[in-house]
Amino acid sequence: MCKRRVKSTSDAAEHSTPLVRVLDQSESVQEKVETAATDLASVNVVLKDEVHRGAPLKDVRGALDKSIDVEVKMQEAADELIAVNDALAFEIDDRIAIQQELVESKAALTVSLVEERRARHDALHDDVTGLPNAALFNDRLQSALVQARRHAWGFAVMFIDLDGFKAINDRHGHDTGDGVLRLVADRLREFVRDGDTVSRRSGDEFLYLMLEVKDEASAQAMAQRILALLAAPAAVDGISVAVRASIGLARFPADGISAKALLKHADLAMYEVKRQRAVPRDG
Repeated sequence: MCKRRVKSTSDAAEHSTPLVRVLDQSESVQEKVETAATDLASVNVVLKDEVHRGAPLKDVRGALDKSIDVEVKMQEAADELIAVNDALAFEIDDRIAIQQELVESKAALTVSLVEERRARHDALHDDVTGLPNAALFNDRLQSALVQARRHAWGFAVMFIDLDGFKAINDRHGHDTGDGVLRLVADRLREFVRDGDTVSRRSGDEFLYLMLEVKDEASAQAMAQRILALLAAPAAVDGISVAVRASIGLARFPADGISAKALLKHADLAMYEVKRQRAVPRDG
């Protein structure tokens, strides 16, 4: 068995040969080896025949010399085949290494993209409810303003504040409080229409961007449906809870033509609803 050679400068040049060319060389050398073996067998048959029939020593010596020449050629062809097979092995090893590097690079890139998407998602979403946070809501509100001005559309911003949420936290703990927030988020998420956005602003405050609102009556009807949805009986961590909320409404352009003005109007409207119902505002 031949031993693999250590790469030298000449080996590196040989190794750089394309795989297809090395394969062609291997096939060519194998043919030379097979031809030399056939020639050697033929010469040996002749030599044996001449010895058996008592041929003159001169003829026997000539056949023997020819046999030796063929053996030398066969050994040279065999050595060349070993060299070519070494080059082929080196080429295959490199291709395997490159393929492995590509696989590892692809895996690393996939992990990087996943982490990047997760980081981008986390930066724009609330960590408790998974809803868009205030930054993402403001971005969508700015986009709504651009589209509304361009197409003369109306839209509404609702400021939703949970009533008595502080009492739930104080009585049952923050884990239950977070469960209530997730319950509210899930109900709002299932309720909103395509294109609308519901967001957790902070604490127990939520925002709802309702696009293409025809008039105040339709916006008020939507607010009443949200209140009824949130008030449906529910259990969180085995505890029966009743979620009540107050909603302040602002419409574009009637109640403001900027994001700041609309949010301020909706906040004040929500506070007025609480005042009229004598509901304290948590925090």
